[in-house]
Amino acid sequence: MKRILVCEDEDTIRDFVVINLERSGYNVTEAENGEEALTAFDKAVSDNSPFDVALLDIMMPGIDGIEVCKILREKCKSLGIIMLSAKSQEIDKVKSLMTGADDYITKPFSPSELIARVDAVHRRVEVSRPAFEAVSDESSEPDEILVSGVFEVDTKKRTICKNKQAIELTQVEYQILKFFIKNVDTALERKSILKQIWGEPYYGDDKVIDVNIRRLRMKIEQDPSNPVHIQTVWGFGYKWSSD
Repeated sequence: MKRILVCEDEDTIRDFVVINLERSGYNVTEAENGEEALTAFDKAVSDNSPFDVALLDIMMPGIDGIEVCKILREKCKSLGIIMLSAKSQEIDKVKSLMTGADDYITKPFSPSELIARVDAVHRRVEVSRPAFEAVSDESSEPDEILVSGVFEVDTKKRTICKNKQAIELTQVEYQILKFFIKNVDTALERKSILKQIWGEPYYGDDKVIDVNIRRLRMKIEQDPSNPVHIQTVWGFGYKWSSD
């Protein structure tokens, strides 16, 4: 069962989103504001039927979407979180991603864009489940230990350690870092990272890559403003170095 929480205070937009998600096989729980969304999330967890994905509007009365995103991310690292934003909310989009969102969709959007973006996030959530639950092409990959300098990736446990100390990462951050470590000293174009992590088609821009890189650097670099491991290849993308 694909379970999704939709938090949107505008009735017409929420109805549009819910109808299209249900047509695509999602079990939808609706919330009109942030307070309702947090209550619904806690109830789902207590009922042992947690959500796979949360779709949150940024601008809402009371607790806004960014605060809801922050709280949900603290509660669950594996939850897929997508923000709904207006074109004028550029700063809020970046803030949402830095808070822990996986992606954002800019209003207005089409049904096909909505479903494609939600499906992409849901696939990552499925991959993050234990092997006996996961239903994904990636679940057939052999379990392995990847080592790059002081970093170690356990693909079975889906964990990453630095100097034997576990690093808390979201699923997107984990997949980006694993992709880097599998391609040491290789310049990776932003488009190839988007395709690998977000899949195709991707309707957004590559800003989502840059913000996730900023988050990763804050978690793994000694000096995030002067990164050693995740190096920028100007005008192209990024490169991983184990030095």
